[in-house]
Amino acid sequence: MNNDENAHSRQPGQPAQPDAGVSGVPDEPVRPSAAEEVSGRQRLLAGLWPPRLSRAQLIVAVLLFGLGLGLAIQVRSTSDDSALRGARQEDLVRILDEVDDRTQRLADEKQRLDDQRTELENSSDQAEEARKQTLEKERQLGILAGTVAAQGPGITLTISDPSGAVAADKLLDTVQELRAAGAEAIEVNGVRVVANTYFAGDGGDIQVDGKKIDAPYEFKVIGKPQDLEPALNIPGGVVQTLEKEQATAVVERSDDIVVDALRPAKRPDYARSSSS
Repeated sequence: MNNDENAHSRQPGQPAQPDAGVSGVPDEPVRPSAAEEVSGRQRLLAGLWPPRLSRAQLIVAVLLFGLGLGLAIQVRSTSDDSALRGARQEDLVRILDEVDDRTQRLADEKQRLDDQRTELENSSDQAEEARKQTLEKERQLGILAGTVAAQGPGITLTISDPSGAVAADKLLDTVQELRAAGAEAIEVNGVRVVANTYFAGDGGDIQVDGKKIDAPYEFKVIGKPQDLEPALNIPGGVVQTLEKEQATAVVERSDDIVVDALRPAKRPDYARSSSS
């Protein structure tokens, strides 16, 4: 039977069979060649690199970089404050009080200088006013240098040391505490304390600028009593420290303290005024 007869013999509605090759096996689908696959990879890579950033994406990237840098700086700054975080409450109170006192003293000094400038600008005789201010400045510097006597409100601090346990460093700490609280003139057992004053020796054998002093140690201090006394009595301050050494410290306020121990005026060997 020939092909025409086969075609006529197929039942109606029966699907046509796929054409077979010579061997009777259906043809396989055609696959892309290796060259076409390589070309596809290259097109994919070309689409991914180099990256094509829009203007908005670039701005967002810069902002994110700035944000990260700011956070890193903030973390580093926070870690630098770890010393204060570990401080005791009484130490923090003490530091805060000292900062407030220094800020107030700087504000007072600024106000005083502003008043002097105003007086110079408004004075009818500026030369006379300048001379008065120069003399006043000389007196102030003389008080700080210990070459002139001083008088004013302040406190008297008396340290008793029956066991001889108070060493020179404890007396130096007391002076530093008083200076931080605004002391303007200090005298210890008849020795004027100035910028280059030094303390030496162990308990029972204390020297101030080479002069031996004996207990009880009496500090005459000129300054604002309302600032000086609390600075010595704060928790962990001078009074508590001396009590741990079996010593006693008594603070008395006064409206009239006289500091009359004087230091000789020394001419500097090398330093000269830089003003013309």
